[in-house]
Amino acid sequence: MFRTRVKICCISSLDEARLAIWFGADALGLVGQMPSGPGVVLDELAAEIVRAVPPPITTFMLTSETAVDAIIAHQHRVKANTIQLVDAVPADTYTQLHAALPSVNVVQVIHVIDEQNLDEALQAVDNGADALLLDSGNPNLAIKELGGTGRVHNWLVSRKIVEQSRIPVFLAGGLHAGNVQQALDTVQPFGLDICSGVRTSGQLDEQKLDTFLRQVWR
Repeated sequence: MFRTRVKICCISSLDEARLAIWFGADALGLVGQMPSGPGVVLDELAAEIVRAVPPPITTFMLTSETAVDAIIAHQHRVKANTIQLVDAVPADTYTQLHAALPSVNVVQVIHVIDEQNLDEALQAVDNGADALLLDSGNPNLAIKELGGTGRVHNWLVSRKIVEQSRIPVFLAGGLHAGNVQQALDTVQPFGLDICSGVRTSGQLDEQKLDTFLRQVWR
C-alpha cells in the first residue's frame, strides 16, 4: 500500500529534528541562506543536525545558490543527502551535481504560479532532477520569495505536473491539518512538505504535528 511521504521543513534545532522523527517524518528540511522567508539556520547547525539524523531519514539542504560550485560548496559544509534547489538553475546543473556528488539526490522546486510552470517542471525532469517540489513562492519579485510563504497555490496546476512527471513530486505551500486531505485528493503527490502548518510562533508544535500526520496517514 502506498504511503505518502512527509518532509518537515524549517528544522531549527536538534530538539525539533528529534521531535519530527519521533512522530514519523520521512525527511527533514534545513533552510540555508535565503533572500526572504522563515527557518534559516547556519550551516554549522545544519551540519550538526545532519550528523544526528539516523537512516533512513532523508536530510534536505535548501539552497538558494544557482552556480554549481556554490551549490557543491554548500553541500560540503552541510553534508545533507539531498539538495533542494529553491531557485531556477541552468539546464546542465543537475548533470554536473550528479557527477560531483553521485550519492546525493537533487530536488528542484517549482514555484507554481500558472500553467507556464508545466513546461518548467518538465524541463527540470528532462534535465535530470531526481524529484520535484511544488511550492508557492514567487521568484519574479524584486526580493525573491523562494518558499516558506504559507500560501496555497493552484493545486489543479500541481495535479497536471504530477500527472506528467515521471519522477516523484512533493507538494508544499500552505498545508495544514484542515486542508491536507483535499490536497492529497486533488494533487495526489508522492509526498508533502510542511513548515508553518505545524508551528506555533515559529516553533515546531507537537500537537499540530501529531494532528497533521494522523490526518495524512489515517
